[in-house]
Amino acid sequence: MIRERYVNLCLLLLLVAVPLWAHFSDEPFTITLMTRVVIYALAAVGLNIALGLGGLVSLGHAIFFGLGGYAMGILAFHAQTYTPISEWPFLLNGTKSMPIIWLVAIVVSAAAGLIVGALSLRTTGVYFIMITLAFAQMFFYFSISWSNYGGEDGLSIYLRNDFPGLNTLDPIQFYSICFALLVVALLFTSLLMHSAFGLALNAARQSVERVETVGLDATRLKLVAFVLSGMLTGLAGALFADLNRFVSPSMFSWQLSGEIMVFVIIGGVGRLFGPVVGAIVFVLLEHWLGGISDYWHVYFGMLLLCIVLFSRGGLIGMICGRKEVNV
Repeated sequence: MIRERYVNLCLLLLLVAVPLWAHFSDEPFTITLMTRVVIYALAAVGLNIALGLGGLVSLGHAIFFGLGGYAMGILAFHAQTYTPISEWPFLLNGTKSMPIIWLVAIVVSAAAGLIVGALSLRTTGVYFIMITLAFAQMFFYFSISWSNYGGEDGLSIYLRNDFPGLNTLDPIQFYSICFALLVVALLFTSLLMHSAFGLALNAARQSVERVETVGLDATRLKLVAFVLSGMLTGLAGALFADLNRFVSPSMFSWQLSGEIMVFVIIGGVGRLFGPVVGAIVFVLLEHWLGGISDYWHVYFGMLLLCIVLFSRGGLIGMICGRKEVNV
């Protein structure tokens, strides 16, 4: 829809204009806040592939977010401290390793997505939701018991990993990296939605029987979507860990899985920029209402309830109208 394209363009301009204004106004905290928005949006874009296109309601996407974070944390920890593997060539002495860390985070998340997805997709409905939640809790308790990397206290990273040609300690430059990756993820998702695979996946979400009648394997389609979803969320986890220079078991928590799902619901399930809107709303309300009351989740919950009851297309659906369905 043309109106939705204009809304999407306005959102992109907003994500460019606000950090630039903050940079020239010497407001580094605002840039950091927007960096959180972009990283959360990237994680939710990943979930939107599984949820919006595949109809897979997953409460276990914190698995990939946490694996991406720990991939970054563990590699950076060995690169920045004296350990037997600190001289491995690909660690690049801990200073130029950001692209390598992204690759490792994506590969690890893809492997986890393949295993978790293959087992979880043997079930449907509420059973699928519960088994993904169970996997997330398994990873959560494993990370707590992993004393070599901080256990329940988490793992601190002394330096932010570097990107060739950029100073990642400069907030606006690190934001630029995260924003560029979000744009790439959105372009990838857009191409996926309009590809033959995306159309088949959308059809499998609506009617498995119809898809299998024409000779397509609905389970395989959903598994591929689940793996792709996990890869993007794992990349977001690596960026989040680099932003905070800290990883902890909370990155595997079921609450985080729920928050990522809420981002998608608020913006609009299946909408390309739905995750972006949801992340913006969540982070800004957390910042503004969190300073007023420790119970700001109550007001956020009321907003979510209103959206679910009165606008099933999320905030973008409220503005742009009902989404056209491809069949």
